[in-house]
Amino acid sequence: MQVHFIIHESFEGPGVFLTWAQGLNYTISSSKIFLGESLPVDNSAIDLLVILGGPQCPATTERECHYFSADKEIAFIRACINNDTAVVGVCLGAQLIGEALGATFEQSPEREIGYFPITLTDSGKQDAKLAHFNAVEVVGHWHNDMPGLTPSSKVLATSAGCPRQIVEYSPLVYGFQCHLEFTAESLTDLIAVSEHEFDDIGHHNYVQNPESIITNSNLAMNTLLFEFMDNLVHFYNDDVA
Repeated sequence: MQVHFIIHESFEGPGVFLTWAQGLNYTISSSKIFLGESLPVDNSAIDLLVILGGPQCPATTERECHYFSADKEIAFIRACINNDTAVVGVCLGAQLIGEALGATFEQSPEREIGYFPITLTDSGKQDAKLAHFNAVEVVGHWHNDMPGLTPSSKVLATSAGCPRQIVEYSPLVYGFQCHLEFTAESLTDLIAVSEHEFDDIGHHNYVQNPESIITNSNLAMNTLLFEFMDNLVHFYNDDVA
């Protein structure tokens, strides 16, 4: 299994996605966009593409962020999807998947930063890859936007602050607006560069203070992500067999 990560920022890395892939001895490669690394020229060897988050949005221009090209990433994601690659996007990554499939991202009704519950929809309860989820799970969040929806996509989980937390675009393509990959280390890095996010904390219903965020346990949601990824890989292997 060849896993490729698109990493937009040093402070928003793969977290436990990497732990999961390393634990299974998968072949791992990455494009560290913040270092100017290019996307692969050939995607045919990639079995699983994971697109991570970042402070950008799909509308961010290269003038605003010189190392980020939404158009190039969208084209690459579309090519991977067309090649029947398994694709998982987180936050910005989820929004870019939607764009690749013709669905425009939107601003979320609420900013969410911290740990808040998500609730499975009826479609989510019927999705075999989420069979291990309880109806309500507390997971990590750090966003202002949310992915767009295609006519065939299914919203699998929602939250009080965002109606699109987990989206299935196809049985091989999923977008997570929430962050099940967070670790204490990754959150320390993210908080350190995001002090401004907490300036108006009192004006938001779903923004916790850094002290509360950093002391939260990630084990339960990390375990949920591990099993989801295992289920996705099993489906992929059955699909290509």
